[in-house]
Amino acid sequence: MPPTLDQARLRERYLAHLRAHPDGVYRSCVPDHLTASCLVLSPEADRVLLTLHAKARRWFQFGGHLEADDGSLAGAAGREAREESGIAGLRLGPRPVQLAEHAVPFCGGTGRVHHLDVRFAAVAPAGARPAVSEESLDVRWWPVDALPDPEPDLVELVELARQSISAGVPADGSVDSSVGGAST
Repeated sequence: MPPTLDQARLRERYLAHLRAHPDGVYRSCVPDHLTASCLVLSPEADRVLLTLHAKARRWFQFGGHLEADDGSLAGAAGREAREESGIAGLRLGPRPVQLAEHAVPFCGGTGRVHHLDVRFAAVAPAGARPAVSEESLDVRWWPVDALPDPEPDLVELVELARQSISAGVPADGSVDSSVGGAST
């Protein structure tokens, strides 16, 4: 069940998009397509790991486009988080914690692209040390109460992720393995 009325509306928007566009999870579907992202939390859930995105020059959770060999939205979110953070052993929650639609002027070259982002939460292993990827200018841990440029969307994501983590991420890090099974 979506946590808010806005999230329920977005869920319906995403489902309508997918019904209308069988290729709606891939970047080739324009102007809208799904993306998958992941907010990484410390084991104590008192810090979040964010990336200073090279193109947007803003701090975000890790994420990106689905690839043909991604078996699920959760799998894509986990892959993106591992690739962009350099951290192995992330424990990914089994269900999305937030949906967010946003215009992406640097995607697709048209300036009209919208990402329909499906956001997951993961917990990093104790003592994990991140690395900066080629897609980032920086990767850094931030206290949950001192986020850089704390836009409402990011603040909500952090809160929803912390609630999800407190409800329990499976110890084995298992996730739903089908794109259709990743419900919101």
